[in-house]
Amino acid sequence: MNTPVPIRLLTRAALLCGLLLVPLAPEARGGAPHSVHVSGTGTDMLKGAIVHSKQSTPEGMIQTSTETVELEGDVHGRVLYQVISVFDFKKGTLVNTGHQVFSGTIAGSEPVMIHDSRFRFDVNLATGADRGSVYLLDHIAGPHVRCSLQVRGTGKNPEGNPTFNYSGECAFAGGR
Repeated sequence: MNTPVPIRLLTRAALLCGLLLVPLAPEARGGAPHSVHVSGTGTDMLKGAIVHSKQSTPEGMIQTSTETVELEGDVHGRVLYQVISVFDFKKGTLVNTGHQVFSGTIAGSEPVMIHDSRFRFDVNLATGADRGSVYLLDHIAGPHVRCSLQVRGTGKNPEGNPTFNYSGECAFAGGR
């Protein structure tokens, strides 16, 4: 990367004065459109879920609840989601859909808020294996960014909350 002369001079001056200048990522300063690969880990705070309703079905149950998720890594922050959980005890499956809002940073960006109404998580109730897709597409605040993530369960933490790895792509539109 070719750093402009004034920036190089400021950086040298700052280093001489004992300061460190860290250039802002392009998305943090309203830069050009670009995409980044992201990955990290998360914890679904299932133990703190607020259950709003439960309805029995011939196959199992439909439950509506509010939960939070903590994300670490390139996508760093918190998700608040209202999840509709469809349990099919005959098939041994659980499908989670609903609405969620992410608040945090993406690849060092300024804080963002993004809504997702298309996520889906599938769980095998017998084995506990789970996988899902997240579509953080609807801009609410901060830099304009859209993320598509794939999620794979990794088990449970000592408190019994589900943990997972995620990876995917986030596209910054540039500007604000």
